[in-house]
This record gives sequence, structure tokens and C-alpha cells, in this order.
Amino acid sequence: MKKRHEQKLVILSITLFVMINIPFVLVFDVPGAIAGIPILYFALFSIWLIAIIISFIILKRHYE
Repeated sequence: MKKRHEQKLVILSITLFVMINIPFVLVFDVPGAIAGIPILYFALFSIWLIAIIISFIILKRHYE
């Protein structure tokens, strides 16, 4: 794996660590729902899904 791809994945990991940390999670801890899903769960799973997609894009470029 190229060094710049590794750096992108490390930055993504650090960003995820910060985004799923308690201060940011408490921002989404409000009453309400989106399509019947509580906002906290929707936000966490959306962040997780976006991270998976970004990781896929980074790794796909590496193997081309």
C-alpha cells in the first residue's frame, strides 16, 4: 500500500475517533426521530456508513 493511502486511512481513523467520542455524540442526543429511527442512532450509523464508503474508495484506488 502506498504511503499516502495509509496516511488517508490514519486520518480517517482519527476523525472517526473524534466524531464518535462522547462530546460529539451528545450533540445528537435530542428527542425526535428520522423515519422512526432515533436521531442519535441515525447519526452514529450514518457516520459509520460514510466512513465505510470513504475507506472503500481509498482502497479501491490503491488496487487499480
